[in-house]
Amino acid sequence: MAILTLQPNTRAQLTEWLSGDTWVIACLCAAWCDTCRAYRSSFDDLAARHPDKRFVWIDIEDEADVVGDIDVENFPTLLMQRGENVAFFGTVLPDVNLADRLIAAQAARSDSEIRAEAGGSAERQGWQRDCNLRARLNEALG
Repeated sequence: MAILTLQPNTRAQLTEWLSGDTWVIACLCAAWCDTCRAYRSSFDDLAARHPDKRFVWIDIEDEADVVGDIDVENFPTLLMQRGENVAFFGTVLPDVNLADRLIAAQAARSDSEIRAEAGGSAERQGWQRDCNLRARLNEALG
């Protein structure tokens, strides 16, 4: 499966994905970042390993009106969201096997576990408030 690169003309596609019950795995990156450029092929590999999920590449500078004030501390940063719930947000080592295990572990959790964990800590509540791609796209699309 091809990875969607978020651009103004692909925002509607990502919005559609997020309105369903599909896992969306986003990599937040920057074009100038050597680590991001090197990680792109690993991210392609992850998409091939998880054909039941949707993968999106987001350049935090090109898509600044969507990314807004999401605090990306380092690269690569992954954001995993299913429907309205952000299940994971954070910097990962650029190792495809680690990311693969992380994705599998999140996907193995039930909807009720994901919802309960979404409000379970101040950090995760912040993810829901600040990192929710569905909400950010709705704001950007106006």
